Amino acid sequence: MSYTQTGPPWKKQLYEMVEHRYFTRVIISLIFFNAVIVGLETSPAIYEEYKTLFFRLDMVLLWIFTVEIIMRLLAAPSYKHFFTSSWNWFDLIIVSASHIFVGAHFITVLRILRVLRVFRAVSVIPSLRRLVDALLMTIPALGNIILLMSIIFYIFAVTGTMLFREVAPEYFGTLGLSLLTLFQVVTLESWASGVMWPIYNEMPWSWIYFVSFVLVGTFVIFNLFIGVIVNNVEKVETSGEEVKDTHKEVTELREEVRELKQLLEKQLKREN
Repeated sequence: MSYTQTGPPWKKQLYEMVEHRYFTRVIISLIFFNAVIVGLETSPAIYEEYKTLFFRLDMVLLWIFTVEIIMRLLAAPSYKHFFTSSWNWFDLIIVSASHIFVGAHFITVLRILRVLRVFRAVSVIPSLRRLVDALLMTIPALGNIILLMSIIFYIFAVTGTMLFREVAPEYFGTLGLSLLTLFQVVTLESWASGVMWPIYNEMPWSWIYFVSFVLVGTFVIFNLFIGVIVNNVEKVETSGEEVKDTHKEVTELREEVRELKQLLEKQLKREN
């Protein structure tokens, strides 16, 4: 039985209100409005001139978000049900911390929390929430890939330090510098013009080292990352569709039971 059908009537009405698409759209609009305000505050000229206005708008938005969370908490069938969602925890922590730091006058921390409030758009929009859940699901699966990538980085870093320490000490002078250089190479950011060609002019065979690392580190490992993420996203989407199908089947079954109950009542009335 859906929990919207149990409890006092006001709870059901409150649940329908907070789950209504217009209510969600209003909250999303306010979140993006908060994002615009935070962006404008980064301009010293604008912020100094309208500091009081920014503060009042922030207080209004903070209390609106507070009331929204209280409404969702009261609409839940129980406190336990509400706190089983990690997204509800995230919303509650952000809003609560904002109230705390407003009272303590920690302006810098408060501005950071205002930026984090923008991330609440993820918790409000279901499609974004499913996407983030899929990304979080990939963390355990990425363990072996990260280990493999660490081994490859370490082998190439040690090799590069031994081969190119004298030629390019600014890139391969130490093991730490070698790891940092390889991170630049694996991102394909100026790796050829900035790193490889100066060394190639001194050691023409050095291209073998860089090309092999790019092939292994970028095209193989990164594709493994992408493959795992795409696979988990597909799993989340599939599970979401299954939940929708199950909910539809339950709704249809309830409708059939209701019609059968009406037929039985009519039949009993005729017999009486």
